[in-house]
Amino acid sequence: MPGILLETLRGKQGDKVPMWLMRQAGRYLPEYRELRAQKGGFLELAYDSEAASEVTLQPVRRFGFDGAILFSDILVIPHAMGQDLWFEAGEGPRLAPPLVDGAWQGLESVKERLDPVYETVRLTRAALGEETTMLGFAGSPWTVATYMVAGQGSKDQADTRALAYRDPAAFGSLIEAIESATVDYLIGQIDAGVEAVQLFDSWAGSLAPDQFERWVIAPNARIVAKLKEARPDVPVIGFPKGSGAKLPAYARETGVDAVGVDETVDPQWAARELPADMPVQGNLDPLLLLAGGEALGIRVETILRAFSDRPHVFNLGHGIGQHTPIAHVEALVAQVRGWRG
Repeated sequence: MPGILLETLRGKQGDKVPMWLMRQAGRYLPEYRELRAQKGGFLELAYDSEAASEVTLQPVRRFGFDGAILFSDILVIPHAMGQDLWFEAGEGPRLAPPLVDGAWQGLESVKERLDPVYETVRLTRAALGEETTMLGFAGSPWTVATYMVAGQGSKDQADTRALAYRDPAAFGSLIEAIESATVDYLIGQIDAGVEAVQLFDSWAGSLAPDQFERWVIAPNARIVAKLKEARPDVPVIGFPKGSGAKLPAYARETGVDAVGVDETVDPQWAARELPADMPVQGNLDPLLLLAGGEALGIRVETILRAFSDRPHVFNLGHGIGQHTPIAHVEALVAQVRGWRG
């Protein structure tokens, strides 16, 4: 029998609001930090299927979340496409060679790098109860491309935005390559046991409206169409962080089943402007969860009320911070679990 999260993503509204948190498996948990110390670097942990499965399960055991989100990283796609990937301590991911000219054709694909991820899914799904939904994910093409072009993260994605303006044909070729790899990757996750997937477009907010249409909406729409053709029963959550007023167009035009809303969006506005009855996910500010106190409870109530007339998955507006007190997460879970509208 499908769990409440999966049913909600399929458009059914029940008495309770399901919840999971982006980055719920991570550094705020002592059990994660202990395992990370044993395994060494982040990538070593992510590619160790047994360890990655354990990390995926840790927050479900502790908090009873309705979804288990695969422990991995969006940059496994460029790694599988042939770029070198490593993580610099305290500085984040690095990819080489940087594709400043968009010329990805010189890369040699290494698809077997994704095999440990599929095994993580298999191990995790086997360990979960049927009431808990197994969530997979991938980065959306625009966000993945920003890392591939610059070779690392950046504040304004300037190198990638400039390339997209300067040589849209070359950049479009890179986007299409990422699309193809992403579709294959998500189908592989689904076949291993994933029941719903999320497309993370973490840097969607850096684009002008016409560029957003070209490099966010259009590529995600093509990915969703191919997934629906191949695996029609699997819900797709689209999360275009920072999209603001462009969010309703994204929801209408990409074909996603549910849309994630970041913390900068007024939930009342989102409830009014998004397509009627579309499941919505979000949108508590991760920093408010860290801060806690009376304001946290008030905001949780506001979000729950705003989305009470449609299917709603409670989540954060982005990933949980590493210094978030566990007591604050416990209080959040208790409040959402106690909500009856």
